[in-house]
Amino acid sequence: MSAGDERAFAATRWTVVVRAQGTTPEAKVALSELCAACYEPVRGFIRVWRRGDDRVDDLTHEFFEEILGRRGLAGADPGRGKFRSFLLGAVKHFLGRVSERERALKRGGGVVAEGMEAAEVVEEPGLPPDAAFDRGWALALLARALVELERQMGEDGRAEQFAVLKPWLTGDAGRRQVEAAEALGMTETAVKVAIHRLRARFRGVVRAELAATLVMPEQVDEELGHLMAALQ
Repeated sequence: MSAGDERAFAATRWTVVVRAQGTTPEAKVALSELCAACYEPVRGFIRVWRRGDDRVDDLTHEFFEEILGRRGLAGADPGRGKFRSFLLGAVKHFLGRVSERERALKRGGGVVAEGMEAAEVVEEPGLPPDAAFDRGWALALLARALVELERQMGEDGRAEQFAVLKPWLTGDAGRRQVEAAEALGMTETAVKVAIHRLRARFRGVVRAELAATLVMPEQVDEELGHLMAALQ
């Protein structure tokens, strides 16, 4: 990936957050991008944090409604560190307010709908909430990187090559490389080289996406290691 490509792709997280705090049409588009990119990690965290609560989707929508209303972006500052950490803190703060609201209803004698009792973290077997968030964040990041790489390969006129070789990026390669070579009209050796190059390019796209969520470029290796561990 060229330096120009990396700079363009790197402008999709913190830069989007900054743009999304405005009131222009561009800000609205940026905010929609941001919510779409973060939806699944946030939903996964809420689902684990509020185990047994059947309002996970409702709470996820409420959180993003706050973001869309600009309240959730208060204090979003690239100078404060990792965007992943900012978002996780924002969700925790939101859920804390939800629990306090529910407790206030109970204290005040208000009617609390079924399933809306104040919920706290429930320790059950499985991933703890923070780990569930990190896993969802990593999966969403890899999915975005695949989409971006597919776009780049299409622009390079190699959409078919990407479609055939993509399973070697996702671990779904159920066919042999010789079959991929036949499908692409290449030698098996050429396919091996193409897979190696595609993996290297994919790593570059992933690193660019990670860099966009950080303040200091030197944090990329640390963040990459953290997210890969979250997928184990």
